[in-house]
Amino acid sequence: MIKFTLKCTDGHRFESWFQSADAFEKLKANGMVSCAICGDSGVEKALMAPQVRPGRKASTGPEQEKPLSAPASPAEQALAELKRKIEANSDYVGMNFAKEARAMHEGAAPERSIYGEAKPEDAKKLIEDGIPVAPLPFLPGRKSN
Repeated sequence: MIKFTLKCTDGHRFESWFQSADAFEKLKANGMVSCAICGDSGVEKALMAPQVRPGRKASTGPEQEKPLSAPASPAEQALAELKRKIEANSDYVGMNFAKEARAMHEGAAPERSIYGEAKPEDAKKLIEDGIPVAPLPFLPGRKSN
């Protein structure tokens, strides 16, 4: 597997994994590679810095701790800000999301902002029952003990 930094004709930069360099070229030739941000199929490999791990005996100074990467695009920055705001201002209820949302809608639990996870059939049932829910464009950060 190889990770390429890619760039579309609109200037969006993103990363993607491919089985090999030949696999990337074959997929691109068949029009199966598109921008992860805007869907543009005009995608090329971008200049990228290799990530090489130091040897076992090499010292790990602060300059070696952070991998080199391209600056985040405006879309990535907006998504990160949205995630930060939701996590700061809402309660994470995990897999109890459908149960909690239904309880709040029915008045059995106090209303508050929540986020969590639900099976697709449970989310569909909430929508069918008129309970306002929306999918998040990111995976929630799971909180552990």
